[in-house]
Amino acid sequence: MDLEKIKTLIDFVGRSNVTELSVAEKGTTVRIFRTRDHSAADTPAPQAQRGEALGVPTDNATSHTVSAPVFGVLHRTPAPDEPPFVKMGDTVEEGQTLFIIEAMKVFNRITAPRAGRITKLTDIDGAEVETGDTLAEIAA
Repeated sequence: MDLEKIKTLIDFVGRSNVTELSVAEKGTTVRIFRTRDHSAADTPAPQAQRGEALGVPTDNATSHTVSAPVFGVLHRTPAPDEPPFVKMGDTVEEGQTLFIIEAMKVFNRITAPRAGRITKLTDIDGAEVETGDTLAEIAA
């Protein structure tokens, strides 16, 4: 495995919520661990949004934006033909799965950073999201 590929993997782990990554290639195995706590709340939302967040206006002082912590394909359902993890207006608990982002064949669960009600929800499903894209908003 070449040094550039290893650097890319390290960068990926640093920008995602993955805490451990193991990659084997041509008899070489590389294991990367991240010890610093990283969550969607650490990533600021960008000024311009790629996907529309559908919802009702909320008081920003009592709401929390959930942003994509990593570039990848967003999945709103656990599997095809299954209902979405959450719908507009649902009440969620802290730690509840909201989405899955598939990045480099790794499925990253995006969880609710707090309990509350879903007031905005992206319309993206099965398409790519960029790091920092707004995925949802949760009101207290």
